[in-house]
This record gives sequence, C-alpha cells and structure tokens, in this order.
Amino acid sequence: MDQVFAPWRIEWVEREEKNEDVDCVFCEYPERGDDREHLVVARAEHAFVMLNNYPYSPGHCMVVPHTHTGDYTDLDDETLLSHARLKQATFDALDDAFAPDGFNAGLNLGGGAAGGSIDDHLHTHVVPRWSGDTNFMPVISDTKVIVEALDESYDRLHEAFADHPAAVETDSGAPRLDFD
Repeated sequence: MDQVFAPWRIEWVEREEKNEDVDCVFCEYPERGDDREHLVVARAEHAFVMLNNYPYSPGHCMVVPHTHTGDYTDLDDETLLSHARLKQATFDALDDAFAPDGFNAGLNLGGGAAGGSIDDHLHTHVVPRWSGDTNFMPVISDTKVIVEALDESYDRLHEAFADHPAAVETDSGAPRLDFD
C-alpha cells in the first residue's frame, strides 16, 4: 500500500459540508465571496483564475470563463479576449511566484474522452513545469507527490496577481485585473 503524508488534507476530510450539493464549481465558487476558501486567486471581467484542488505541481491553476459551456465555440469575442488576457497574466504571475522553467497549458474538450473531469464548463489548465520535475514515484509506484500545500501556493500566486499592473483590489479577496 502506498502512503504519502499530506497533513493539509485534514481540512477536506473534516469539513462540515461533505458531499456539498454543487451543480458547477466554476459557476458557484466565484460567487460565494470567500475567494481564499474557494481557491480563486484572480478575476477579470469575463473570467477568473482558480488553483486546482488536486494539483500536478505547485501553482497548477485553471483560467475559467464565467460562461457555463463545454463548447469553446460558444464563447463570445469579449469572453475570448478576457480569457486570453487572463491567461497571459497567469503566466506572468506564475513566473513571478514560482519561477518555473516552462508550462503545460491546455483545454480538455470532449468530456471523458479528453481526460476532463468537468466537461460542461470549459477551463484552461496552466501547469508550471521545471526541468527534471519528474521522479520515480509516478513511474514505479503509481504515486504522485505534491511538494507544497495549497495555502502556500495560494499566498504566492495571490501576491503575484496583486502586483500585476492591471490589478485592482476587491472585497472578495482575489485581485481583479482590469485590462482596459
């Protein structure tokens, strides 16, 4: 049996609202007002950035349009531009916060066939990568090791977004990026 020590996961295990009735986390979480609790690190007019709750590496986040659709062709021009500009700002913020050697970025479109776990609300994964960041654990023992707690990743990325030239403070916690 594989065992990996992950003390930060106790918050998830002991949460009061287990099996919370959520239709779409990408629609509901940004509207709840506590950005830190819901891992929202930045906002723009038509999109937002959220840390992945099950990251491949520190800083793994998703850029999500507010439009609830799994079809990329459903996005209007304003949403496409907002989503694209927020992706650019995400690369900048991740560079400042984590100094990775590169990135994997992409959409999982087409549901389970494309590997996506949430297929009815498209989102772009942005995964920081470092030279030599693979190790024997996933290959030999089918185990992933996460090297940083989500709270620490949140703080680092939140600060980097707050320092962005287009950032404006908000009541919810995550800085809003106004690109105009």
